[in-house]
Amino acid sequence: MIFYVGLLEILLFVFVILLMYINKKVQKSQIKTIFIINIIILFWICLFLVLQYWLNLYYHIPLIFFEYFMYIGTCFLPLAIFFTSLIFINTKIKFKKSYALLFIIPVISLFVLWTNDIHHLFYEVYSINLSETITGPYATIHLIYTYFFLILGIFLLLKYSIKNAGFFSKQSILIVIGSLFPIVINLLGTFNIIPMTIYITPISFAFTIFFYTIAIFKFKLLSVTPIAMQRIVDRMSDSFLVVNEDGNITDFNNTFIKTFKLSTADVRNANFIQFASSRKLDGLDADFIHSILDKCKTTEETILVKREMKIKDKYFNIEASGIFSKNSFLGTLVLLKDVTQHVNDRNTIENNQNMLMEKERLASLGQMIGGIAHNLKTPIMSISGAAEGLKDLTKEYDISIGDPTVTNEDHHAIVKDMNEWIEKIQTHTSYMSDVITAVKGQAVAFAETTNESFTISELLTHVDVLMKHELKNALIDLNTSVLVPDTLSIKGNINSLVQVINNIISNAIQAYNGQTNKNIDFIIKVKNNDVIFTIQDYGCGMPQKVQDKLFKEMITTKGKNGTGLGLFMSYSNIRAHFNGKMTFESKEGKGTRFDITIPLN
Repeated sequence: MIFYVGLLEILLFVFVILLMYINKKVQKSQIKTIFIINIIILFWICLFLVLQYWLNLYYHIPLIFFEYFMYIGTCFLPLAIFFTSLIFINTKIKFKKSYALLFIIPVISLFVLWTNDIHHLFYEVYSINLSETITGPYATIHLIYTYFFLILGIFLLLKYSIKNAGFFSKQSILIVIGSLFPIVINLLGTFNIIPMTIYITPISFAFTIFFYTIAIFKFKLLSVTPIAMQRIVDRMSDSFLVVNEDGNITDFNNTFIKTFKLSTADVRNANFIQFASSRKLDGLDADFIHSILDKCKTTEETILVKREMKIKDKYFNIEASGIFSKNSFLGTLVLLKDVTQHVNDRNTIENNQNMLMEKERLASLGQMIGGIAHNLKTPIMSISGAAEGLKDLTKEYDISIGDPTVTNEDHHAIVKDMNEWIEKIQTHTSYMSDVITAVKGQAVAFAETTNESFTISELLTHVDVLMKHELKNALIDLNTSVLVPDTLSIKGNINSLVQVINNIISNAIQAYNGQTNKNIDFIIKVKNNDVIFTIQDYGCGMPQKVQDKLFKEMITTKGKNGTGLGLFMSYSNIRAHFNGKMTFESKEGKGTRFDITIPLN
């Protein structure tokens, strides 16, 4: 007997230490509160059992007197363990009014116990040795109620711990041992294998609480309860696995099970490499897995695998990171990020972008063809006129042959006129050749993109040839200021840049809404190793709602006559092909300025 009392006294000291530890180390939460309540209840029970022994020994105070106080803890301990399981499962619970009904039987039990001398419904004979105790009829009701909630609470803790961490996890093993302790002790006492006293039960439950405390707080980093964390990861849209240092799968979330249509038995403790091979998970070959797992053992940094793996009609990116505790490697977290929607959206965007580019090419091609027609019409008519002039001169020269009245001076005059027409033809054909060269470059730009170098002089020639007619027809002057050497070289496709500049100049022309004798400034300068092309008009400007959306989507100020493609594609063109940028400033009624900045390196 003295052994049990001594053990109870040690437990009282341990309970105080445990309360201080949990209060200081564990952050505030319901699980912390309920554990403190459990420990206080056990402390209360053990305290009065110790007082019962010593005060009865020395002062002969009746044993049952201490039972009245000790049973306050005994009645409420099963409910405390039950609520511990509820909070363990849900992290946090709201105390419902219906929960108050659970306290009716414990309160009645206390009332029956305290009035036992009147009716003997609880005890007919009370003894600290259970074999000598004779219980009353109400005690059966109390025991059934008590053991129901004890067993239910322990069952829920055990069930959800195994579901969360697996049967052989440290947490589950501790909870299993803690749960079996009071059951085994009471069975041994029931079959008289060990002497059963009222001291055995609180001692056994004290060990239960110790094991639960270590399982929940120590192995879950003194913070969030495990089942709540499991519910969080089960709701994640991405799949994850935990692989131990031997390469076996020790943990996973429900998303992984559903994504790959597996059962828990298929995954739990399976070798990751063998699992991937047997399931034919494309992209998860043995060498690849080995390299990832080996790398995670040496670094705590997350390893991003830059590859899209197609697994069962879904696309995944893999992230892996080592799990360490005090510099000791515990395992590897493998995260399979589902990027299926991203891949599908990207493909859709690429297809739409190709359609937009094709539409812009066609629009630009139509504009270019119109410009060709205007640019070639005048020289063709001039060449036609020159041909008629030469035809007349050849007839005149043919008639003059043998005519004695035609002098040598007349022959020279005819030849002079013919040479003048020939020079005009040469001038016009040279101009037509320049137009064709520029147009050919633009046509090639529609089909391919090349990285080459061109000079400012070549750029200006292309712009002048292609925009000359449109500017002349609109009676608009393009004032070009070149503040850099003509030989300055820019890397990239000249025709792509010409298309962008011409599109902005065309927009500037249209900004005057048909007004004539207006100016557009085209300035080229170098700043901070960047070449800057500035195109400034003094027309109608852009409304604020258009400015807010410019470069972000296809928007136009031309109504049904515009597509909004030009500036949208120009912005993309400069960024993609020249690693440059486009900016603008615009005020309604005052004009708009576009700056194209291209790095020289």
